[in-house]
Amino acid sequence: MMTEKEKMLAGELYNPHDPELVNDRIQAKLATRSYNAVPENLERERAQRIKAILGATGETIWIESNFKVDYGYNIHVGENFYANYDLTILDVARVDIGDNCMIAPGVHIYTATHPVKAAERNSGVEYAKPVKIGHNCWIGGRAVINPGVTIGDNCVIASGAVVTNDVPDNVVVAGVPARVIQVIAQ
Repeated sequence: MMTEKEKMLAGELYNPHDPELVNDRIQAKLATRSYNAVPENLERERAQRIKAILGATGETIWIESNFKVDYGYNIHVGENFYANYDLTILDVARVDIGDNCMIAPGVHIYTATHPVKAAERNSGVEYAKPVKIGHNCWIGGRAVINPGVTIGDNCVIASGAVVTNDVPDNVVVAGVPARVIQVIAQ
């Protein structure tokens, strides 16, 4: 029989109130609170702490405070990653972000989701869908990336966009829901 954590990581319905998962979230909150409190002039300490929170990182990474996650260990970012203030990643499932990506202030990336049927949703179970962001992407301020979305390489997600569907390579998307507004010539 699978543990609740194994169910969560497999994308199946799971109980988020499971003690192991509650503890993992508490540890992530404590670690991010500690990271957010480290002064910006202590670059080496900040880098060490953020690398300890995330599942995998490239060598060059900078995330401004306040940074919030559910677990942290499900987040994998590539080389030369920068995130501005107030990034929130609900990493119930895996979040992969490629090399040379920039994230503007207030971006939210969600993998957590809930059943559509009220009775099932009210039972407290939930599930998650992974998010993948390709290389060389720029996510604009206050954009929201929804569960299960894959964003291709070389994309720009406009400020305030709500991305509900996959995004192909080399485009700019904007709006609610986000749609392609420009193809980027390479």
